[in-house]
Amino acid sequence: MGLITFLSDFGYRDHYVAAVKARILQLAPQVPVLDITHGIEPFNIAHAVHVLGAVYQDFPAGTVHLVGVNDLGSPRAAWHAARFQGHYFVSADNGLLPLLCDGQPDELVVLSAGNGPSSSPTRDLLAPAAVHLAQGRSLAELGPATTETYQLLNRQMRLQDDRITGHVVHVDHYGNLITDISRTAVEVVGRTRPFTIHFARETVREIVAHFQAAAPGEAVCIFNSQDRLCIGINQGNASELLGLHFDSQVDIRFVG
Repeated sequence: MGLITFLSDFGYRDHYVAAVKARILQLAPQVPVLDITHGIEPFNIAHAVHVLGAVYQDFPAGTVHLVGVNDLGSPRAAWHAARFQGHYFVSADNGLLPLLCDGQPDELVVLSAGNGPSSSPTRDLLAPAAVHLAQGRSLAELGPATTETYQLLNRQMRLQDDRITGHVVHVDHYGNLITDISRTAVEVVGRTRPFTIHFARETVREIVAHFQAAAPGEAVCIFNSQDRLCIGINQGNASELLGLHFDSQVDIRFVG
C-alpha cells in the first residue's frame, strides 16, 4: 500500500482539508496520508512548486503527491495525474507540473471530470485519483495520455563569465530569502575566484555553512539542503529588514 502526501492552499481555519481527508478515508481507510503544508499562499503556484520541489524526493519512490493549489483557477479547466522520477502527482492543469518537472513529466494523463463540474475538485476528482495510484493501480486507467499542459514561464539564472544574476523564488517562515542560484552554477562560473554577493544595499563576501556563522543582526549567505543560495539575517527577518521579496534580484560578481 502506497503513501499519499497532501499539499494545498486551503489554510487551517476551515473544513476544506478535513473534507478531502474524509474522502480519502471513505475510499481507502488503510492508505496513510501525510500533510506537507496547507499554508501555501492562495493561488500561488510558485510557492507550491518551491515547497513541493524541496521535499518530494525525500519520500519513498511510488509516493503519490496530492496538490490542492488553485484547483478551481485552472485556465484550461482540466486536471492531471503524472509520473515523474518515480513519484506520482495529481493536480489541476495550472502550470504547476511543468514547473515542478522542469518541462514535461515522464507520463501524463488527463483526469475525467466524471459527473461534471465540482465546487471542490481536490476532494471530488484529485483525491480519488490519488487513492487509485496509492493502491498500486495503473496511471493509464485514470484517463487518456497527453503532452498538452498549461505553461508558466519561470525566471532563469543569467550566467556570464564574471557574473551570475538570479532572483528570490521564495521567502520562508523566518523571512529567509531562497534564490534560484545553485551551488553548481557558482562553482562552474566562479572557478574558485573571489566573489561578492549583492542584494538591496548589502554586499556579502562569503558563503558560510549556516546562518549562525554571522553575528546577530548581520546579513549572511548559505547554501540550503537543496543547494540553493539563501540570504538571511541571523536572528532577524531578512525579507522585512532588507525590503526584498519574491522576484527580487540577487547578483554574484566574480573577480579575476
